Amino acid sequence: MVRGGAPLPHGIGKAIRVAVFADGDAANEAKAAGADVVGGDELVNEIKEGGLKGNFDKCIATPTFMPRLGKIGKVLGPRGLMPNPKAGTVTNDVAAAVREAKKGRVDFKMDKTAIVHAGLGKASFKEEALFDNIAAFLQALIAAKPVGLKNTSRYAGYIKSFTLTSTMGPGFRVSIQSLTHAADQYMKLRVH
Repeated sequence: MVRGGAPLPHGIGKAIRVAVFADGDAANEAKAAGADVVGGDELVNEIKEGGLKGNFDKCIATPTFMPRLGKIGKVLGPRGLMPNPKAGTVTNDVAAAVREAKKGRVDFKMDKTAIVHAGLGKASFKEEALFDNIAAFLQALIAAKPVGLKNTSRYAGYIKSFTLTSTMGPGFRVSIQSLTHAADQYMKLRVH
């Protein structure tokens, strides 16, 4: 299973609203980091009663708060908002998680047909911004490569094809060689 998250250097082109389930100091850190909605049991009860529909795009929780989120799992789960340790949304460092989510972190997961879908920007982005976002996503995708995958090099065999498309537009295939070049260039720029 390929699953992970990629912090995009230029974001995804829209403002992300973040909700944090935390108490005490962690709640104060989340507010200081820019979380839009911060709360504890009162926030859980409000969501359970049907409030806050559509008021946030990402949820972050502290590990100690996770058992209490079971009450609203049926609300958050189908919307893809349930905090998950594998996705990095269950953490004690809520301030860093909030900053990363606000900056434009995109989570990805392979579907049952072995395809990974991810929004990497808008058509209005400059070419360099899209290039950087694609390269950052590719680096995260390579980092999520399963350990037991055999007969593959770094890219070939693991990534069979790569297609860029707008929401309702035609898809454009990108060669694996150009992806390799983009990812390597991005890593060189990040190191320097």
